[in-house]
Amino acid sequence: MAKFKNYEINDEEEVCAIGRAFSSPIRLKILQLLYEDSLIIGDIARIMDIPASSAAFHLKILEEAGLIRMEERPGARGSSKLCSRKLDSVSVRLIRKDENVREVFSSEMPVGMYSECDVHPTCGLVGVDGVIGNEDLEYSFYLPERINAGLLWSSAGFVEYKFANGLFSNDDVKRICLTMEICSEAPGFREDWKSDITVWMNGVDCGTWTSPGDFGHRRGRLTNAIWPNGSTQYGMLVNWEVRKDGCYVNDRLVENVTVDELNLNQRSFVTVRIGNKPDAKYVGGFNIFGKTFGDYEQDIVLSLEC
Repeated sequence: MAKFKNYEINDEEEVCAIGRAFSSPIRLKILQLLYEDSLIIGDIARIMDIPASSAAFHLKILEEAGLIRMEERPGARGSSKLCSRKLDSVSVRLIRKDENVREVFSSEMPVGMYSECDVHPTCGLVGVDGVIGNEDLEYSFYLPERINAGLLWSSAGFVEYKFANGLFSNDDVKRICLTMEICSEAPGFREDWKSDITVWMNGVDCGTWTSPGDFGHRRGRLTNAIWPNGSTQYGMLVNWEVRKDGCYVNDRLVENVTVDELNLNQRSFVTVRIGNKPDAKYVGGFNIFGKTFGDYEQDIVLSLEC
């Protein structure tokens, strides 16, 4: 798989290291040598017809620029360093980022594309073609067909999603926002069934919203015709937002955790867990709606603002 690395013009140290690495024809030829094979320093010196000390010098510059990796390998006469290509493509954006212009990265996750779950009856999934697997049986949540779910429900526990994270390591994240249509889960439906629903991001508690009920007294605006009356029909659109000054649910401050504490630049994904704490006052489950059920034509939306 091709490996790419993108730099901003204000990544001065990294860009200068790349420029230094590319400034020598010998180093460019070494990169070409490593295109197909990994080689030890001695082999590179022999092929290039240069002293081993010169080869080691050039390889160190390439390694400092992040273009190659060198690993100690045991050999017949002690250890040797095996050199391998680390990147296939490097790009530098020459336009300086305007600090007055904010960038927003947004992705939408189908409700059935969770990576982990802990569900309890009443529970199940349904899509436009009907119930997926069987209601109230946990195995249904591991069927491949779950990705087609437009509605997911459980009376307790959680579901966890992994959202792709395209941030650079030096991006200053101003806020992260999670929006979804959600409500409590009771057998059938109950308009007065409370549930304390919590969201965790990267393992950090980002606040609890108390759903007032499990709504079914009318059809959901988008709820598919295969779904019967007498069952959950729609939810409420709820927004969890973590800013520089704390966590907000529907613009109300609920926690003092800040966006910097989520360490969003450290991994290529953001974990989002949705569910009930076991010791919550109201463990009333949850229904999560996708584009084909409920009142709002959206799945679970995560946005990052820099």
